[in-house]
Amino acid sequence: MNAMLKEWAPVVGRIMLALIFLTSGLSKISGFEGTAGYMASKGVPLVNIALVLTIIIEVGGAAMIILGYKARIGAAALFLWMIPVTLIMHNFWALPEAAKQIQMIMFMKNISMMGGMLLIIAFGSGPKSLKAN
Repeated sequence: MNAMLKEWAPVVGRIMLALIFLTSGLSKISGFEGTAGYMASKGVPLVNIALVLTIIIEVGGAAMIILGYKARIGAAALFLWMIPVTLIMHNFWALPEAAKQIQMIMFMKNISMMGGMLLIIAFGSGPKSLKAN
């Protein structure tokens, strides 16, 4: 059991961790205008450029992690990208009470995912990967 867990848990964990970025990035392609409008309302500068970079980082980083190919680089890109995203898009401390709770949950979700990225950066993609960490 322990050997099977060590062999399969990393790939399942990588997929589970990266799916949110993959689906989010792909949905931004089809909803480009709406996402750009939301980003603009949050004060993001150069919205169209920022959105294209966001899509590239989310989809590309997620694919690298899922495949286990240069997963450390993909995780580092997502980790660094999540710092400003978390602070700008989920600034719960600056919102009225009614909106604080959901944005605090989103903020903490991002912090948790950043922890997962740090684990991949530190330990690599593990077995069942294309490697080339």
